[in-house]
Amino acid sequence: MKRKKKIALLTAGGDCPGLNAALRGVGKAAILEYGMEVIGIRDGFSGLINMDFLQLNEEKLSGILTKGGTILGTSREKPFKESKYHDFIKSKPEIIQENYDKLGLDCIVCLGGNGTQKTADKLSALGLNVIGLPKTIDNDVWATDLSFGFDSALNIATEAIDRIHTTANSHRRIMVVEIMGHNAGWLTLYSGIAGGGDLILIPEIPYNEKTIISYLEDRAEKGKPYSIVVVAEGIKKPENKKAATYIAELINKTSDLEARETILGYIQRGGSPSPADRVLATRLGAAAAESISDGHFGIMVAIQNNNTVRVPLKDVAGKLKTVPSDMLLLERARQIGTSFGDC
Repeated sequence: MKRKKKIALLTAGGDCPGLNAALRGVGKAAILEYGMEVIGIRDGFSGLINMDFLQLNEEKLSGILTKGGTILGTSREKPFKESKYHDFIKSKPEIIQENYDKLGLDCIVCLGGNGTQKTADKLSALGLNVIGLPKTIDNDVWATDLSFGFDSALNIATEAIDRIHTTANSHRRIMVVEIMGHNAGWLTLYSGIAGGGDLILIPEIPYNEKTIISYLEDRAEKGKPYSIVVVAEGIKKPENKKAATYIAELINKTSDLEARETILGYIQRGGSPSPADRVLATRLGAAAAESISDGHFGIMVAIQNNNTVRVPLKDVAGKLKTVPSDMLLLERARQIGTSFGDC
């Protein structure tokens, strides 16, 4: 009788909506379609080091599609960051290799963002069978059009901006809303446009402070009672300042306009996944199980042109998907009067 394949699932990095939906997608397809045994590794790569795991069956994977967070827990453990504490102590990657063999695994499926995919690639290079799934609200994972978590965060951020309009209009103020995104402005750009932001600042487009003030003053002179400024947390600013705080202070100090800031923070990562993220996570998860059945490892399952594709992890690791300067959406936003603070 052919031996049943045994796979492990783990979630690493920051939590976001859609992780449980993806775990369900991989696990249920692996069990029901391909007859595999599935275990869950607790707390990301820490669980692989500490042999902390649980058995996952169909019952445990049921009822989690709509749940936020991750039933496995997560951590920001980076096993390759420090290879050895002392010469006589095994490195974390060596411990992971040993535990992989002890558990009798045929594959590890790593759900996470850029850091997770980079670690997955390094584990693959050591000879372990690894598959990655792209998770992040920032939508900045290379080689995939979408990452699960992005649409959910977009809905949350857009709803927040919608609500900010009410206060901005009532008090005739400029409201500065800070959105997550250290190096990539996808979430700020999309929520800013969807929420009717007048001025959108993202890391990819250098801004000019005089341009910002001139734009906002011009709106006020034209009789527009308020303005909405949407900023990414990763825009250029003093190290000791939050992005929204810095821009609000700039407006208050260098103009007669009144500005207040709102920082959404972790609320953008919480709650139940959107329907679109549930579908995306399910598609990616089931495609990962299919790849395991095919014996195709060392890849990340991605979405390109609305199709699931297999991309080599080595082509993903260490790369960041940022908003391109020639993106048509930027031009369309400018055509309706949106400013990006650069001209």
